[in-house]
Amino acid sequence: MNIITKLTITLTFILASQVSVAQVSEVKDSLNIETIQILKTEKEAVRSEEKELLRQEVESINEKVDAGYITSAEGEILKQEIAKKRALNIENRVAIIDNKIDLMERNTESYTFGDERQIVIRIGKDYDSDVSGDQTSIFIGKESKRTPIFDKRTTSDLVFAIGFNNAIIEGESLNDSPYKLGGSGFVELGWAWKTRVFENSNALRLKYGFSLQWNKLDIKNNMYFKEDGNQVVFEEFPYNVRKSKFRTTNLVFPVHFEFGPSKKIEHDDYFRYSTHKKFKFGIGGYGGFNISSLQKVKYKEDGSNQKKKYKDYDAVNSFVYGVSSYVSLGSVGLYVKYDLSPIFKNQAFDQNNISVGLRFDMD
Repeated sequence: MNIITKLTITLTFILASQVSVAQVSEVKDSLNIETIQILKTEKEAVRSEEKELLRQEVESINEKVDAGYITSAEGEILKQEIAKKRALNIENRVAIIDNKIDLMERNTESYTFGDERQIVIRIGKDYDSDVSGDQTSIFIGKESKRTPIFDKRTTSDLVFAIGFNNAIIEGESLNDSPYKLGGSGFVELGWAWKTRVFENSNALRLKYGFSLQWNKLDIKNNMYFKEDGNQVVFEEFPYNVRKSKFRTTNLVFPVHFEFGPSKKIEHDDYFRYSTHKKFKFGIGGYGGFNISSLQKVKYKEDGSNQKKKYKDYDAVNSFVYGVSSYVSLGSVGLYVKYDLSPIFKNQAFDQNNISVGLRFDMD
């Protein structure tokens, strides 16, 4: 390689390096300009956000004045205090943004700042819940600075119940039941809303919602259900039965009147009635629909285990209704429900489902 060629390559490399440095510098300058513009826009967003929070707080104070919790004069003093606080918030937050802008304009290198718009996963009730710090819900989303509702009369919670199940048969006692007491059970899973009935007292609440109920009967003595025309009859299975289980799945809509004491929790901008760890008594009923029925019979034939399934009996009552009640201390209580509607439409004797167990209200 001659000297001219070497010089040509060297000059080309130097020029390329300078171009690359210039391009990187241009990219950084562009990023800085873009970031500065974003920060300037953010200043307006800060002013709008603080003004909206001030509006919500003023509304909350007006609600307290209208409800008679504070006087008009006290309300005006509170309004002046929060107006001063929001004005200082705007001043401080805008000053922080101005400092960032100055930093960007004074330096050629690119600066990045922590992103305050992250997604937050929080386990626990929101601050306007009826129980502060009760860890029973999951919040996923942008962290919010909402003003809590001053008087939140309706709350909601998960309902779960489990226990023993059987059937009351016309003309027979439970001792003569064809169903095993230990093997027959029920499960209920649903969601319920609870609304305070009176304006200034939480002694009476209306609790309503929806639930899925699974009622299972474990049949004794080698028997099973057999459809005979439009009727269901007990009949002995032709083989040695190991297990014979019948299950109905119902979608119901319970409504209960709930009684019991509560604790009033008061804050500057909201109050709540809490029934956490308090005695509760509920009485009411439910109505709904049967959405499926299934019988499983496990038996032995010629020494080998076999299984048969009988699905969606036409003779099962499509409409389900009954009465229920619960007594609890806190979130766990004793639960009883009884179907006023018979299990089957046409039968020589009525069978009405009855369940006793534990109920968990996650409030």
